[in-house]
Amino acid sequence: MVDENASRTPDWLIVRRDDDHDVSDAVVLVGAATRTRAGLFAALATALALPTYLGDTWDALSDVLADRLDAGPLTLLITDAGQLLVDEPTDQYALLLTVLGDLATNAPHPLRVTLDEAPPS
Repeated sequence: MVDENASRTPDWLIVRRDDDHDVSDAVVLVGAATRTRAGLFAALATALALPTYLGDTWDALSDVLADRLDAGPLTLLITDAGQLLVDEPTDQYALLLTVLGDLATNAPHPLRVTLDEAPPS
């Protein structure tokens, strides 16, 4: 049996290619700063004022983002998202999406992520 939803983007994730960065109340991360896992974690820690005890594992990121989502909804906009984790093994991108998907499904407040893949002007 074929899963008709296999290629469907989940409701919490938006992929855009239109260079329109007007996402209300979004926390913006610049793709160039997220090329590595360490860069992504640092960008998130700075943009969201995450606690200093944020470790460098996906579980640690999940824990602090879950705490953040306990306080209210969160919208992330990653510009030039084609650079997101590009300097890491491909499984790291999949792990990020798994972490975000689990949070979006289980958090008390909504998580929305917009990946803007607009080509450079």
